[in-house]
Parts: sequence; structure tokens; C-alpha cells
Amino acid sequence: MDTTATVTMATGTKTNPSNDRDRQEPVLNTPEARQGACAEPSVNILGSRVHLISPACTVDHIESWIGKRDGRCRQAVVTGFHGLLEAHKSPRIHSILNSAELWVPDGIAPIWLARLHGHRNVDRAPGTEIMSEFLKRAHQKGYSSYFYGDTEETLAALCEKVGRESPGHRIAGAYSPPFRPLTQSEEAEIVARINAARPDVLWVALGMPKQDIWIHERLARLNVPVAIGVGAAFAFVAGTVSRCPQWMGRAGFEWVYRFIREPGKLWRRDLLDGPRFIFYAGMEFFKKREC
Repeated sequence: MDTTATVTMATGTKTNPSNDRDRQEPVLNTPEARQGACAEPSVNILGSRVHLISPACTVDHIESWIGKRDGRCRQAVVTGFHGLLEAHKSPRIHSILNSAELWVPDGIAPIWLARLHGHRNVDRAPGTEIMSEFLKRAHQKGYSSYFYGDTEETLAALCEKVGRESPGHRIAGAYSPPFRPLTQSEEAEIVARINAARPDVLWVALGMPKQDIWIHERLARLNVPVAIGVGAAFAFVAGTVSRCPQWMGRAGFEWVYRFIREPGKLWRRDLLDGPRFIFYAGMEFFKKREC
């Protein structure tokens, strides 16, 4: 794979990694699978543990895993209330997300709940900030990335910006999968292409939980130190979608900003799933208070 930005494009309908075709490998939620998992402080919400970790500390772990080069691919989950609710509804998704080495709090909801449980000086760690922090260090240390997911336009913009602003970082490759179910041979070719590129980090942007299922079901075949699902972070880092002002993000209202800009995309998650999460998490919190 060339060290310059290589973007392979395709058209069609985006594949759903959670379909039956993809459910061939067992969930690796065993003590052996979780050996060496992150020892960062965490909070338990709806039966899932969320690590209370900053973007900088997340990248510290990424660098540590890159340095091991032990042939094992480690998974990091980056999500907020959406992932917690999906895990609460589905035992399979619960097992997949909780088997990851890191569950990073992308949204404000787990942080507010952590504070209610007595944790202080904790804040969210958005995927965009994790990527940006990694790229800064990668520019200095020569790390490499493979970008998988999102649209061909976003990938082109992402590779152009990363190549311009972080020239010391190597773009091992980038691929937007077809907008249709993939054949087994195409699946195998994609994994082979990623492995041949030998990236230090595989960034996946297919949306939660698709991206996290996709990573989990390919962990045994990926010859990459770290694989991370980061959702919309490709577009934010590329600059094709604007983020909210910093003060709004720090106050915990980035979701409001995004909803106003993309109501058609986010209305179900924010207006239906959001209240459901508040109900379930509130019930759990008050039950714990009663004990």
C-alpha cells in the first residue's frame, strides 16, 4: 500500500454489519478475551461499564497497544447513551460492547450519571477529539491509520486534510464500502486489504452499533493493533460537517446542536431513544439509592 492517501470508492447501499451473514463468529466475552482490559476508573450504567477516560488517556492506551505488536487486535468502543441503550436492549450487543478493552464516553449522558454516582473531574471523550489527539502524536511519531466507512466524498476530504495538516502521519489506506450487502469474497478481500496495508490503527465509521459489531466479528482476522469505531468523527475531522461551539460541548449540549442541523438523521435517536434511556437510567439510579 502506498504511503500517500489511497481512497478506494464504490457505490450502492451501505451494508448492515449486524445482519445474519455477519453473525458467524462467537461473542468473545470471556475472561480470556478480556484479559488485559483497561484498568481505568469506570462507572456501571444499565449493566455496562464505561471507562471515565479523557481523549489524551485514550490515545495513551492506543500507543501502548501499538507498541505491543503481539498479533492481537484490540477494540475500543466510543459511544454515549445510544450505545448504552442498545446494550440494554440486546444481550448480544451488550456482550460485544463490554468485551472491548475500552468503552470511551463519547456523549454527556454517561458523564452526568458518573457525577451522580460521586465521580468528580470527569468529562466526555468524543471520537473526534480522540482522532485529533492521535493524529497530533502520529505526526511526531510516524504512526499510520486506515480509514474504513462513511462516504467516498468524506474520505477524500479526510485524507486531504490529514495529509496536509499531519504529514508525519501515514495514511495506510481508506475505503468506503459498497452501499449493499457484501459477498463473502468481498468481505475477505476487505480484511486482506486492511492487513496488507499494515496500519497502526483501523478507524471505522459505520455508525453505532454496526461499526462495533463489524470490528468485533473480525478481530481474529485483523492484523492491526487497534480498531476503533468513531461514528461521525470522519466528517468532523475532515471539516465537511461542523461541530458545535466549544462552550456548548463542554456544557453537554452538542446533541442539541447536531439535532438542529440534522433533524432527519437524529430525530429517532434523540426524541425516542433519549427519553427511553433517561427512564431506564433514572430507574436504575433510584433503585441503587434505595439499597
